[in-house]
Amino acid sequence: MPRAVTRRRRAKIVATVGPASASPEMLKALFLAGVDTFRLNFSHGTQKDHAAVHAAIRAIERDLQSPIGILMDLQGPKIRVGTLHDKRITVRSGETIRFVCSGSEGDKSAIPLPHPEIFAALAPGDDLLIDDGRVRVRTASLGSDYVEAEVIVGGTISNNKGVNLPGTILDLSPLTAKDRADLEFGLRLGVDWVGLSFVQKPSDMIEARALIGERAGLMAKIEKPAALERIDDIIQMSDAIMIARGDLGVEIPHEEVPGRQKELVRACRLAVRPVIVATQMLDSMVAAPTPTRAEASDVATAIYDGADAVMLSAESATGQYPREAVEMMDRIIHSTEQHKMYRSIIEATQPDEEQTPPHAVAAAAADLASAIRAAAIVAYTSSGTTAARIARKRPRVRILATTPSVEVSRRLCLLWGTHSAVSEHVQSYEEMVGRATELAKREGFASAGDTLVVVAGMPLGQAGTTNNLRVVSVS
Repeated sequence: MPRAVTRRRRAKIVATVGPASASPEMLKALFLAGVDTFRLNFSHGTQKDHAAVHAAIRAIERDLQSPIGILMDLQGPKIRVGTLHDKRITVRSGETIRFVCSGSEGDKSAIPLPHPEIFAALAPGDDLLIDDGRVRVRTASLGSDYVEAEVIVGGTISNNKGVNLPGTILDLSPLTAKDRADLEFGLRLGVDWVGLSFVQKPSDMIEARALIGERAGLMAKIEKPAALERIDDIIQMSDAIMIARGDLGVEIPHEEVPGRQKELVRACRLAVRPVIVATQMLDSMVAAPTPTRAEASDVATAIYDGADAVMLSAESATGQYPREAVEMMDRIIHSTEQHKMYRSIIEATQPDEEQTPPHAVAAAAADLASAIRAAAIVAYTSSGTTAARIARKRPRVRILATTPSVEVSRRLCLLWGTHSAVSEHVQSYEEMVGRATELAKREGFASAGDTLVVVAGMPLGQAGTTNNLRVVSVS
C-alpha cells in the first residue's frame, strides 16, 4: 500500500469550496498544497454542485490513499428585511423609523421585516444591526406586529439585507426546512462533519443530534453572543466547535473578539473538542497573491492559541488565488510552530487534566514520548477519543492514529498533530505492537532503531477505554 500524504505541521487547514476551487484538478492541487478538510457551504450552490465536489474529493482520497475530511456547513435561519418600494432607503442618526411584520409599504414608516419571532422577542432598548452593522437602530416602542426604533448609526438599507439582534434570544430553530433537506442529502452523501449555524443555547444542539445520530460529527458554529453565555454546555453537546468570527464580530464589540477567541480555544482543549478559528484570516488574498502582515499575524495568533485548525472562506471559494492562499497558510502555520516562543506559549496555556485513567494515560503518553524523544505516538482508537486526549496535550511528538473506521479517520483530519490511517482490528496485544511498528514505518514516521510510544484501550476495540501504554523499539 502506498504511503499517505503527511504534513510537516501540527495545526490543520480547512478550505471552503466554491466556484474558484470546485474542479477536480483544483481540489487535488489544494489538497496537495495543504488542505486537510474541505468545507461545503450550503448557503451557496445546489445539492448537485455539492455532490459533484464530494465525489471529486473522495476520488482524490482513493487516488492518494489519504483520508480527507468533508464538512457540510448548513445555512441556518437568515433574518432579512423585505422588499423596499424604491429598493433602498437612507436613514439618518436620530430619526425614528418603523418596522412592520406585514402590510408593508416599503418606506421609512413601514420597513418590511417578515419575521414574527422578532416582534415576539424584542424589548425596548434592544438593538437591531442591519447589513453587518452598517446601520444600527434601537427599539423605542413596539407592538405585536410593529417596532418603532431610533436610528443610532445611519446609512442605507436596501432589499433583503441581513439583520442581527445581538441582545435578543429568538425562539427560532437553527434548522430551517432547507437545512433539514440539505442535512439529509449530505448525510446520504457521507459527509464527515455537520456545521450548525445560529446556535443560541444548548438545546439547539438536540434537534440536530437526533437527526444526525452517529452518521457525522456535529460542529457548533459560535456566532451569537447568547451562545457565549452557555458555551461550556454547548461544547459538551458538540463534537467540535467553529469560532465564526465574522458573524460573532458583528454582534459583539470588535475589541472583544480576540479575547473570546482565546477563551473558546482553551475551553475546547479542556473539553477535548477540536476547534476551528474561522473567517477573513487571509481576506486580502481574495484579490491579491499575498496577505497583509496583519493577516499573517492573525493566523499565527490562532496557532499560538492552540487551535486545532484555521479556515479559509472566500479566499479559497471565490478568490483569485485559492492555491496560493492555502500555501501561504501552510507556511505561516509551519513557521509559527517552529518559532522558539511557540512551545513555551502552548505549554503555558495547557488546561488542567481531568482526573480519570483515560486522560491520565493519554497525558502520560505525551509526556513520555517527549522525554524519550520518541519518533511518534501510535494511538489505537475506535472512536477517535484516544487520539483527541493525546492531542489535547499538544505533544512535541507527532501522533499516528490508527482506526478500523474510515469515517473516524476522516474526522481525525481536523485534529491537531494527528495523522490518521485505516487499519484492521487487531486481535492480540502482540499483534497490536507489531502492527504499530509496521504502520509507523509505512507512513514514514519511524525507521529501524527508533522508539515509539503505543497507546491503546483494553479490551482492544472497545471505545473510550485508553488504559494501556507501551514503549516499543522499531526493528
